[in-house]
Amino acid sequence: MQSPAEKKPGVCTYLAQWPIYSLAWSVRHDKNSRLAIGSFLEDYSNKVELLQFNHETSDFATDSRLVFDHPYAPTKLMFFPSEDAMNPDLIATSGDYLRLWEIHDDRIELKALLNGNKSSEFNSSITSFDWMECDTRRVATASVDTTCVIWDIEREIVDTQLVAHDKEVYDISWGGFNVFASVSGDGSLRVFDLRDKERSTIIYENPVRDTPLLRLEWNKADPRFMATVGMDSNKVVVLDIRFPTTPLMELAKHKGSVNAVSWAPRIGRQLCSGGDDSRALIWEVVEMGFRSEINGDVEPEMWYGSTAEINQVRWSPMELDWIGIAFLNKLQILKV
Repeated sequence: MQSPAEKKPGVCTYLAQWPIYSLAWSVRHDKNSRLAIGSFLEDYSNKVELLQFNHETSDFATDSRLVFDHPYAPTKLMFFPSEDAMNPDLIATSGDYLRLWEIHDDRIELKALLNGNKSSEFNSSITSFDWMECDTRRVATASVDTTCVIWDIEREIVDTQLVAHDKEVYDISWGGFNVFASVSGDGSLRVFDLRDKERSTIIYENPVRDTPLLRLEWNKADPRFMATVGMDSNKVVVLDIRFPTTPLMELAKHKGSVNAVSWAPRIGRQLCSGGDDSRALIWEVVEMGFRSEINGDVEPEMWYGSTAEINQVRWSPMELDWIGIAFLNKLQILKV
């Protein structure tokens, strides 16, 4: 079925039947223009929908059989992080639990519900997760109960559980085979190495006292760099982990709070951010000569204006000139 779509050169819009919060691109080479969107409804019952973008017609193909109900609004979506079409076609979602779903041509089935708290049927809500590309058995989750959990999803068991912070953990990102980072309501960005679980390294602390760091993304293409965003902040803080505590630069041209960041895949020189000012900004980061830019004078390389606060931005992992953004009930993909 063809979807309602608005067309402008280089911008393709899909109108969902509900407000969109979460967004993911497929990584499989045989499904490289497939996306998933998750609803943001205050009800218990929410939705996740799969879409296929057609470059020739600039339309989105939908299939009512590839929409599934999700308890509570999914905080994050991720497809199986491998290009190889021989791998199972899975999508993971987080919310009250981490769930894995198997995608078939005509249906989507729940494969696993992962509950780390065996002593109770209740689970602390999961704010975010990241699926490791170099070892696809491993998924790291962040929770409001101050812990990070490393799951072995093949065996469906907890591999490691760490009390990571003093307050809620809001985001988590892998930086390598045994290394991940997390940000928290305690205002710190910490790096963990699973070979030494007793210790963590604080790479950065929010200079605004008693203010959480909400977003974190490690640059998978160049793991020297990561980006983080504080609560109610118009700045994206870019860090070089070789020089902890002092930001490499602060990208401060948003006129409202930043809600999402996404590094460009493969090369990792660029970063996209989206915010309450209804703008998606694309920054050339790694080419800036590695000097500190605390004065906030770095200008974005490109920007795109939407009609409402942007909740989510995700760079396509396969087609590097496309970025997906979500606002209101609209998914837009932008040609960069």
